[in-house]
Amino acid sequence: QFQLVESGGTLVQTGGSLQLSCATSAGTISRYTMGWFRQAPDKGREFVAGIAGLGRGTDYAESVAGRFTISRDNAKNTVYLQMNSLTPEDTAVYYCAASTRSTVSTIQGAYPYWGQGTQVTVSS
Repeated sequence: QFQLVESGGTLVQTGGSLQLSCATSAGTISRYTMGWFRQAPDKGREFVAGIAGLGRGTDYAESVAGRFTISRDNAKNTVYLQMNSLTPEDTAVYYCAASTRSTVSTIQGAYPYWGQGTQVTVSS
């Protein structure tokens, strides 16, 4: 079973930075497309960032472009989300997801594998 475990979520002040990690149980994640989604209180889950397998590129939601960076360390089977210039609007549970598709999708349904989420709270 392909398992994803997020970590790194915590309380941070406005303007601060945080790095989330997503550790996987896959033998190798290099061919998987990985995504980060988030769900704020009383809102639907939304796409944040994605990184395609085999070095095929990245994609970001407009709301985080230029502030967040997704990266992967295939040797460690881990995906990261570096978040800078955080605002209270970034407060949410952040989920890691994986897909065998070759390109990044912003649609939840394209990702069959999900972690349990990690809470990020940005105080004003």
